[in-house]
Amino acid sequence: MLDTSHTFDRLPQAAGIGYKAQYFTDLMNEPGAVQWLEIHAENYMGDGGRPLAQLRALSQRFAFSVHGVGLSIGGEGRLDADHLSRLKHLNDWLRPASFSEHLAWSTHDSHFLNDLLPLPYTNDTLTRVANHIDEVQSALGRQMLLENPSSYLAFDESTLTETDFLAEIVRKTGCGLLLDVNNVFVSATNLGTDPISYIDAFPLEFVGEIHLAGHDEEVDDHDRPLLIDSHNREVAEPVWALYSYVIEKAGKRPSLIEWDSDLPEWNVLEAEAQRAETVLSGVSA
Repeated sequence: MLDTSHTFDRLPQAAGIGYKAQYFTDLMNEPGAVQWLEIHAENYMGDGGRPLAQLRALSQRFAFSVHGVGLSIGGEGRLDADHLSRLKHLNDWLRPASFSEHLAWSTHDSHFLNDLLPLPYTNDTLTRVANHIDEVQSALGRQMLLENPSSYLAFDESTLTETDFLAEIVRKTGCGLLLDVNNVFVSATNLGTDPISYIDAFPLEFVGEIHLAGHDEEVDDHDRPLLIDSHNREVAEPVWALYSYVIEKAGKRPSLIEWDSDLPEWNVLEAEAQRAETVLSGVSA
């Protein structure tokens, strides 16, 4: 197991945003409340060009977090060695303050599925995910944060709760956790559980980063609420309330606004970051 005993003190305990190229000029000139940036790793694993040049310029002003979406940490097969090599190259030159991935799978044999799919919480899954995290941390030479998923169904074969599963993964691997508060609210609504109880059971001491995002509201075939983790709008009011509860319990944590589609004007996104910063400023470190 990689020695990951360092503390989470490299990302500012402040508000950040998911970086998109259309915001480059705004960030260079008037970043407002935004104090750090996150990128999706797979968008920057090429060899050069304008996107990497902009990234290098921004890295002189902002701390960065790299968020992976394609490793398929929960997949049954081996991790893609080429993908992992290109990921290491990105981390080596950018030297981000944080690297994270999802508790999900997205590959089968040689096929990549354009989705982050859920896992049953069993001892077999636990071993597989822990082994993959060990491989990633050893290859990158750094700690990885693992993100809790958004769920739309529960597995009958699960023998562990999600929070117990995540705590055991941390114990086995020394990884940290990325707490996506929107995912907590989406999953609780879809599965008919209590988001506050989930947070109370979550191992908050290992959280190195928090995500906030918007979701779509639909209904299922039985006219029950169904939330979709869409990242295409402002953070919903119940998610803000849950975030405030998390910060009151855990203290300040680096907190990211994720907005990945239907991108807004800069002032709208910066206002979301400012709202997160206001919550953070209300508690001690």
